[in-house]
Order: sequence, then structure tokens, then C-alpha cells
Amino acid sequence: MVDTRTAPYGLFILRLALGIMWLSHGLMKIFIFTVPGFAGFLSSKMGLPGALAIPFIAVEIVGGLLLIGGVYARQVAILLIPMMLGALSYHLPNGWVFSAPGGGWEYPAFLVVGQIVLALAGEGAFAVKPAALLPTRRAAVA
Repeated sequence: MVDTRTAPYGLFILRLALGIMWLSHGLMKIFIFTVPGFAGFLSSKMGLPGALAIPFIAVEIVGGLLLIGGVYARQVAILLIPMMLGALSYHLPNGWVFSAPGGGWEYPAFLVVGQIVLALAGEGAFAVKPAALLPTRRAAVA
């Protein structure tokens, strides 16, 4: 049973937490790892072109801001899932615990689940621009 009085606030907290996570990870790649450092990681550790560093960082920052604001958050959540699946695939060989050398896969997996929940359940309260992804059923008013 869904408590319709409090569910929008729970979804808001989830949306805010995911948005802050994406924003902070994008900013971390600029201010801590540096763009050249992240580009080097992509090419040397993941086998991806280093030129993807700036687009990846931009997607994380913009996606995080859109989630925080609740601007098409359901669609944004879906669009961010492939990036987190990439992180998951990188961490998969390291085992379950994220504190393992190289980081484990449970944190990226949990974030994918959070993104799916947000996409299915909706933006929640305080969304600037909510957009229905799936048709919703409204209760008939007598």
C-alpha cells in the first residue's frame, strides 16, 4: 500500500539524493581528479577515448542539476542509467564491497535501482517540470 500523503516527499528525497550524487561526482572529476586525469582514467583503465571525459562530466553535472530541480526527472533518470551501468561494469570484477581495492559493484548497482525507482514512481514533491513518463490512473471523483 502506498501512502499517498507521504510518498511524494519520499520521492523528492530520493530525487534530491540522486541529483546530489550525480552533481558531486561530476564536480569531483573537475576539481579532484581533473579533466585530464579523468580522461587518462577513461583511456587507460576503461579502454574508452579520453575525449569522452568532458561529455561524461557534462552529463553528470547537468543530469544532477535536472534531478535536483525535478526537471523531467523521470526521463533524466532513465538517460543516466547507461552511465551508471558503465561504472557498474568497471567495478564488477572487484567484488561486492565498494571498500575493496578498486571499489566494488554494490554502490553503482544500488544507484541504478534508485534511478529505476525514480523513473517508475515519478519526480515526487517540489518538481519544477514534472513530466509523465507512463500514463497514470486517476481516481474517479464522484
